[in-house]
Amino acid sequence: MNDLVSRIATNVGVDPDVAAKAVGAILEFLQSEGPADKVQEMMAAVPGAADLIAQAPSGGMMSMGGVMGLGQKLMGMGLGMGEISSVAKETMAYARENGAGDSIDEIVASIPGLSQFV
Repeated sequence: MNDLVSRIATNVGVDPDVAAKAVGAILEFLQSEGPADKVQEMMAAVPGAADLIAQAPSGGMMSMGGVMGLGQKLMGMGLGMGEISSVAKETMAYARENGAGDSIDEIVASIPGLSQFV
């Protein structure tokens, strides 16, 4: 199992499968909404990022975009607001610890509303 997924499953208390899908959804969102160069730096700091994104559920019935759309997608996986925030914070902390600190700051600053969750 991916180190980040294990960490989230343990620290947040969610099923590893849900953790993997949630991280994938977050990474996919960042990839589509953040500055490409900074997101690429972050993805390089998260081993298995492409595999996690592949596990993210497809868009489905999302009625809104942006951070709210991501929140809706994550709630659809059964996560509550506290769990969503914790998964996002653990994901960002992991990327920071693996060398993507400056990139994380720039990504968060570039996406409206994201800072309240991370």
